[in-house]
Amino acid sequence: MPMNQPEKLLPDSGFRQLLGFELTQWSADQAVVELDIGPQHLNLAGVLHGGVLTALIDVACGFAGCWSADPQRPRRCVTLSLTTSFTAQASGGRIRAVGRKRAGGRRIFAASCEVFDAGGQLLAFGEGTLRYRSGSEEAAGPGAGAALNDSARSDGGSA
Repeated sequence: MPMNQPEKLLPDSGFRQLLGFELTQWSADQAVVELDIGPQHLNLAGVLHGGVLTALIDVACGFAGCWSADPQRPRRCVTLSLTTSFTAQASGGRIRAVGRKRAGGRRIFAASCEVFDAGGQLLAFGEGTLRYRSGSEEAAGPGAGAALNDSARSDGGSA
């Protein structure tokens, strides 16, 4: 069941504010993260910095594995490993990272992500291995009222 307004489920985080991404779609085993490229995202050559693409891949992979149907019981994860391949450049417009959970067990899951420009050109892709944070192993996430702090927020490998 996709969420119509997934942003409303997320606490504010410094990393999300700094990078400027939005979680635009979120459902079981899939997440879509979008970003409007600004001058702060460009490298010295005037193209999107690879670190921005890598961060979006990390975030989308984390969200893809951390879906919870109960917004009062969010799931959290940390990234154990991440590989990224760059295939094209962009210097403006909106980009879209589509993350998918591929497999997993009780504590560890694998996810992949592809990042596209507004015209549908593949900019980068990656794969990650992630671990659920303690208490997040169950699909409903930790018990209601679980504390949300900076280290457990959904913002770049710590979904």
